[in-house]
Amino acid sequence: MIRIHRRGENGCRALEAPPTGTIDADVLWIDLVAPTREEELSIERALGGIPLPTREEMSELEASSRFYREHGATYVTVDLLHRGDEEVPLLDPVTFVVTAGPLVTIRYFDPKPFAMLEAALAREEAICATAPGLALHLFEMVVDRTSDVLSATVDRVEEFGEHIFAETNRARSFEPYINRLGRARLANARLEKSLAGLMRAFVFLGLDDRVEKDAEARDHLASLTRDARSLNDHNRSVAASIDFQLNATLGLINIQQSSIIKIFSVAAVAFLPPTLIASIYGMNFDHMPELAWPWAYPAALVAMVVSAVLPLAWFRKRGWL
Repeated sequence: MIRIHRRGENGCRALEAPPTGTIDADVLWIDLVAPTREEELSIERALGGIPLPTREEMSELEASSRFYREHGATYVTVDLLHRGDEEVPLLDPVTFVVTAGPLVTIRYFDPKPFAMLEAALAREEAICATAPGLALHLFEMVVDRTSDVLSATVDRVEEFGEHIFAETNRARSFEPYINRLGRARLANARLEKSLAGLMRAFVFLGLDDRVEKDAEARDHLASLTRDARSLNDHNRSVAASIDFQLNATLGLINIQQSSIIKIFSVAAVAFLPPTLIASIYGMNFDHMPELAWPWAYPAALVAMVVSAVLPLAWFRKRGWL
């Protein structure tokens, strides 16, 4: 699908019809959503031969395939989060092509910042001034949305910590928290990857002549860079917190297991002397004088009880229980 945003008297308006021939001067943004190859070729012809990357090219990881200039256009591909309301958001690439005419975006999913920008375009005419400025406003929406996802991750991690270190949870199983912390760490890693790509993209966009010569665009880009760097630093502190909680959870599980093993060890030691006494008097020998004593049975019982209590008393005195 191709969505074309044109300048109008009251902001920008969007159309879902592909352009024919050349691009009009009032076209500000061409948004390609899961385009077919025919749609890509039609936009390339309308842009005067500026090539657009395919989905396979967008997925490449090397910097030379994600940040480059060609035919007077600046190409930037970054990984953006989507389905951010879920516990583990998804991460997929989006390509921004800043041309001498309109901004071109290529995506195969529906990240929330695009809907946020479309809503803002209808309200604020200033956003519709230039294509580079529009790209920066879209990146601003991306940074804001990334901040929201990071805040949700922070809240979940803090909630996990309160449950893990609560005194009332000492007798509960900690295994579920390992799974939930693992998912939080996965979300944290995807946030880090997205923010790292955004910071590299901002540096590359700063070298574009259309941005470099515009003082307002330079200031806007500098602000976005600071915000992304701040979020990345915060995200790293969250990663450290998650790692700490994972290690603490594993340590608490080891303590629980050690306590269980200790109980079995104490029980084995406590019942070993009574078992020995019972085994001795359970032997089938003819010459065992104690068997003929009238008080032999209660004496054996008393001996077994005393032999069990004495080790327990000794363990308690030593602080092992």
